[in-house]
Amino acid sequence: MITKNKAEKIIHYIILGVLALLFIAPLLWMLTASLDTTAIQSLRFPKEPSLDNFKEIISNPAIRRSFLNGFLISGGQALFVVTLCIFAAYPLSRYNLKYKKSFMMTVLFLTSLPMTAVIVPVFQLFLFMRFQDSVLAVTMFLTSAALPYGIWMMKNFMDSVPIDLEESAWVDGASTFKGIIKVVMPLMVPGIFTVGIFTFSGSWGNFFVPFMLLQTPEKLPASVTIFQFFGNYGLVAYGRLAAFSVLYTIPVVVFYAISQRYMSKGFSMGGATKG
Repeated sequence: MITKNKAEKIIHYIILGVLALLFIAPLLWMLTASLDTTAIQSLRFPKEPSLDNFKEIISNPAIRRSFLNGFLISGGQALFVVTLCIFAAYPLSRYNLKYKKSFMMTVLFLTSLPMTAVIVPVFQLFLFMRFQDSVLAVTMFLTSAALPYGIWMMKNFMDSVPIDLEESAWVDGASTFKGIIKVVMPLMVPGIFTVGIFTFSGSWGNFFVPFMLLQTPEKLPASVTIFQFFGNYGLVAYGRLAAFSVLYTIPVVVFYAISQRYMSKGFSMGGATKG
């Protein structure tokens, strides 16, 4: 006889299994279709697996350039965000500022603003400042858009770093800046990688902003050039689209895999605090 608890567990496993299939099925189609030169919408295993789709993608100079543009925008944004968030989060974490709570609530509110709500005034600002079609200007805008959530996360990570370690460095003659670089940042590696991955992933998959603010095809990142596989009258090059998608996911997966060992360490200070 099945008990109530056992029945609930079975239902939970069934729900989780269905959700897993919903996530796995598109990924499985992407992998199989990328090896099929005659791929269609439905999931099927290719009769003669081939790497021709990947060869066409890699040999296309426009696609290679779009990936490079994506790395420049996403990598530059991640670097700027991590650097600025460290120095913005430090006073919020270490000092008793008068309006700190109000500022943090404002930062939290800004994280909820959708990009579609601000893109029209931003577009007008780009036209007024003559920043349209500038990769650097787009990177700076994406950086500013990612700062609120990045500061919020970085501040929480920095709160976990004992201030006793900084005080020991100050006693030894270190300045505040040197304390941040030599003491705080090495202990903030998990937080730095978390913010970096979050920022890079969000920018790498951002279609809307580059599509609106960049006009020159040679400056568009891979998140926008994926449109070229959708032809007229509903015709889609499914094989090349799947191969492009596989290559498109590799940077984020590799970045996360490399960062995982740092993120899993957490903040194990051991006996590092001052006695």
